[in-house]
Amino acid sequence: MNKFLFFFAILIPLLFVGCASNYKSLYNWDAYSTQTYKYVKGGNEEDTEKLFEVYQKVIDGQDGTIRGTIPPGVCADYGYLLIKAGRVEEGKALLRKEMELYPESAQFMNGIIRKVER
Repeated sequence: MNKFLFFFAILIPLLFVGCASNYKSLYNWDAYSTQTYKYVKGGNEEDTEKLFEVYQKVIDGQDGTIRGTIPPGVCADYGYLLIKAGRVEEGKALLRKEMELYPESAQFMNGIIRKVER
């Protein structure tokens, strides 16, 4: 019985202390998913502006993350929405930024840029 008490009194708390860590995430997504959902469901101008703000926070807020870079697809999504909103040059710049960060997206991003330039 003494071994059983020792196990629960000493070893279990040590196990939990050992599991605690300074967790760093791969990317900082901020309120991306919540605001994207609101935009898709509502789609009004206010939701669009809030989504633009969230995109900018995600792009600017990658310090302290493991990768320290913008998550995949964020620049592409933001750029596409900017193009739809009539801010074409800003949108194309973000599509190019997506290609720079994730070269595997180049074919798709170039296709969007070509369509916009027609």
